[in-house]
Amino acid sequence: MRFSSFTYLVGQGLHNLRANRLMTFASMGVLTVCMLLIGAAYLLGVNISAMVEYMGDQNLTIVYMSPDASEEQIAAADAAIRSTEHVVGVTYLSPEEVLQYYDAQMENIDLAAAFSDDVPFYPNYRVVMDSPDNIEAAAGQLRQIEGVDDVRVPTDMIEIFVSLQRAINYACYAVVAVLAIVSIVVINNTIRITVFNRRKEIGIMKLVGATNGFIRFPFFVEGVASGLISAALASGIICGAYYALCRWYAEHPSNLSQMFGGQLVPLTDVWYYIAGGFALLGFVLCGIGTATSIRKHLNV
Repeated sequence: MRFSSFTYLVGQGLHNLRANRLMTFASMGVLTVCMLLIGAAYLLGVNISAMVEYMGDQNLTIVYMSPDASEEQIAAADAAIRSTEHVVGVTYLSPEEVLQYYDAQMENIDLAAAFSDDVPFYPNYRVVMDSPDNIEAAAGQLRQIEGVDDVRVPTDMIEIFVSLQRAINYACYAVVAVLAIVSIVVINNTIRITVFNRRKEIGIMKLVGATNGFIRFPFFVEGVASGLISAALASGIICGAYYALCRWYAEHPSNLSQMFGGQLVPLTDVWYYIAGGFALLGFVLCGIGTATSIRKHLNV
């Protein structure tokens, strides 16, 4: 195709956007709404997955030292624990500090006074791993350290978090897939109506000798343009709304939000997935959908 023909057909496709404003706005409106729903489902899934992952990372492995361990053994165990593979955080609590910790959790009971003469707690280390998947392996190494009496691993909690994260991911994938299918069906029907209203125009072009490619290309340009415009609108709306939500969430902290990490996934981490995904979706649904929808009208 010559460049002059290419520019002419592109101009015709863009002209058709203005000439068929009603159907163009209808298809763009439907596609924009579908993209907004898909974007909302994606952002919900990303944030829930991040919250579950954050909560899973907060699970502490407790390393209890023997009550008879000497200061030298505790010092050696401290160095060994900190050098253990997959360990990223270590906090030592003496028996008195353990008592203070639990006393702070009890509002109506004065544990500090009750056990002021005889503290029943063991000195322990609160250990954070780099990933819940590595806790079991690291716990086995911690048990071999001299002076360690016991290692408490939150195995059940880990399994709950991993299963919950997997279920949430699958659910969000299913929602996005369903909405994508709905978008394909609705947009394809809208495009078919648009093409059907212009079937006489297609027939005349075919009778005067226009090739199938020459007829299809302006429709393809029209479809791609409307799809990319819809993608831009949906990206702007969803990113703007999400930015406002992130600011509101950060400015109104609560105990519940702090428990889940204190913040949403930053917009800077997800905007390019949203914009790129919407652009691809708009191109595929409208561009290819338009080109294939006029196939039966080319048989004149």
